[in-house]
Amino acid sequence: MTTTVANSPYTDQQIAAWLRGLLTIAWADGHFDPEEQELIAQLTQDELAPATALGSLEPISPQDLAAILGGDRDTAENFIRTAVMMALANGVYSLEEAKVINEFLDALGLEVKALKSLEQTLYDPEKHKLETNALNPPQDPSVDVLAPVRDWLEGMDMKDPRVARFVCKMVPPQCPFERDIKLFGHKIVHIPPMCKLNPLYDQLVGLRFRALTYLADDCEEDVSKYC
Repeated sequence: MTTTVANSPYTDQQIAAWLRGLLTIAWADGHFDPEEQELIAQLTQDELAPATALGSLEPISPQDLAAILGGDRDTAENFIRTAVMMALANGVYSLEEAKVINEFLDALGLEVKALKSLEQTLYDPEKHKLETNALNPPQDPSVDVLAPVRDWLEGMDMKDPRVARFVCKMVPPQCPFERDIKLFGHKIVHIPPMCKLNPLYDQLVGLRFRALTYLADDCEEDVSKYC
């Protein structure tokens, strides 16, 4: 399998910051203990960036992220797209995740108006039950309030195999049944049936297809393990 990143526009330092930012989103709700955090970090290192010296993967501050990714708007915005994907992985956009993403946006000097529509779906544990809220805000069914974020997510370019692998790992190849993901007996994340709970599921699947195509055609990687 080819693991070269020679044609990537991103440096190892940028990818390390990128993946640390994604882990910061994954841990935003505080549901992971230190051992589980270490397992996720190791999974990220071993499977997503095996040819990259990432160092110690741990949460990253908005300021540190901006110092590394803030020099190019396209890079920063593609990072935010993957951060939103991480937040949507379980079908719920939580207050904690939105807070971290907004802090990243501020530090990067970005304003993504499309995300305002997504914030209408915010899950507040004090007001909602997880199984009834998901990403379905009360609204006129004839109005697609999430149309802006759909278009924004579909604007992501695949330029780096490490990012493409992340997309392939985060979005399953078919709509999964409700289940818990575990590593070494530890619960990593609970995933509901996304095609029913997540109205942005089609956009995530579209990104996954583009990531697979990029890995297979441009990077000449064997993508069978993602299928």
